[in-house]
Amino acid sequence: MSGMRRLFRALGAYLAALALVLTAGAAATAAPAPAAGRTVSSGWNDYSCRPSPAHPRPVVLVHGTLGNSVDNWLFLAPYLVNRGYCVFSLDYGQLPGVPLFNGLGPVAKSAEQLSAYVDRVRATTGADKVDLVGHSQGGMMPRYYLNFLGGGPKVNSLTALAPSSHGTTLSGLTRLMDKIPGAREAIHGVTPGLTDQALGSAFLKKLNSRPDTVPGVRYTVVATRYDEVVTPWRTSFLSGPNVRNILLQERCAVDVSEHLAIGTVDRVAFHEVANALDPAYATPSSCASMVTG
Repeated sequence: MSGMRRLFRALGAYLAALALVLTAGAAATAAPAPAAGRTVSSGWNDYSCRPSPAHPRPVVLVHGTLGNSVDNWLFLAPYLVNRGYCVFSLDYGQLPGVPLFNGLGPVAKSAEQLSAYVDRVRATTGADKVDLVGHSQGGMMPRYYLNFLGGGPKVNSLTALAPSSHGTTLSGLTRLMDKIPGAREAIHGVTPGLTDQALGSAFLKKLNSRPDTVPGVRYTVVATRYDEVVTPWRTSFLSGPNVRNILLQERCAVDVSEHLAIGTVDRVAFHEVANALDPAYATPSSCASMVTG
């Protein structure tokens, strides 16, 4: 019993530390939340935007776990708007009574929210297809939409920054969880969006029972070797046709961005997003992208 109590205490401490790290990271890039119904400024979520011939598809940004449609994209959304894209972002995976921190609901249900949002953007802009760009869960969850909800014909490309493509050990936390009888089920009952991403989850077994890719969609994955949330980091990568897997440090060896930074502030990763959205005009990313990308 004493060993079990120690394990519970260790798990509780790990969860608390993780929550503090992620909350602090989100707060570091957060702006005041918009009032309900208010249109986000900075040029994105502008439903009067119409795609140009140069950029004929709207970009839909899909935030990560504990993120939201604003905080995750305070830098990447303006970066893309300034390059002439119509950019939109959604909130998904909300839990009752939990404001701002989204992506905690069942991932399959979140994919249904993405499906409805893509249809809304397509109807509003008149575009036949969209390009998806996601961070963390937001880079993995769209694959369920593409593979199981018929999203393939509506999507041109998926660019994923540090996605939890094949599950994560969360730096060993999921192994602790499975040593405690009933722990996985208890956590799943509260925050299924977390346990759905744990290595070996029923959701991931279903997701990865099919090929990583669907025909007609281009895939780009950008991972960082310093990822402490999606572990091992190589599990982010996809297999199949029309896939480009990129390790950030192969573009810039001194780039030390970890899981949060690669999706929120890293300009080398942003450069690769721009390349994925417009491959005909792609240019090599490098450490210089931190300044010029």
